[in-house]
Amino acid sequence: MASKLVVSAFVSLDGVMQGPGGPGEDDSNGFTHGGWLAPHVDEVFGQIMGDQLEQASGMLLGRRSYDILSSYWPGVPDEEGGARINSMPKYVVTRTPRTADWRNTTVLAGEAAETVAELKRTTDGEIMTQGSTDLIHTLQRAELVDEYRLLVFPVVLGEGKRLFAPGTMPAGLKLTGSTTTGAGVLYVTYAWEGKPRTGSVA
Repeated sequence: MASKLVVSAFVSLDGVMQGPGGPGEDDSNGFTHGGWLAPHVDEVFGQIMGDQLEQASGMLLGRRSYDILSSYWPGVPDEEGGARINSMPKYVVTRTPRTADWRNTTVLAGEAAETVAELKRTTDGEIMTQGSTDLIHTLQRAELVDEYRLLVFPVVLGEGKRLFAPGTMPAGLKLTGSTTTGAGVLYVTYAWEGKPRTGSVA
């Protein structure tokens, strides 16, 4: 028994994840570009996200992302993807114990590297992240990420929280798929392969 941990992320061309959904979603550190995802959403984007949700057996969230999503999705159960998101198992990672009112949510209290490693050991299927930049950085340092599924948007933001922060654990990745949407979004998937390989072109 063991789950695969999938980082599913919306990123700008320069790697920013912060505030894709709209102004005010995450304005921390003076970020002013909230909503950069919206102009590039089309039918193919919706299909990609629908497929990801159907494949996932659970969703892993940091505390802030949990607060954002849990304040929205329970109120729009008929929106595309709403029924699936509300019904699927969700895990919120936090250092301090808390309650979670969103249906089918389990609180993982403690150090993320330890609680998520235990979650992977004791569950089956695919657990996907949404948002949760700080949590992802912790999982990267602990080498718990098995796969990346990235939607790369044709925009450069120049500031904001990034998928790969300074000090990220080096990793070798294998490209397992790529496609583009009509709105110019590149969807790429990578499998983690351990330490990066090196060589010489000379």
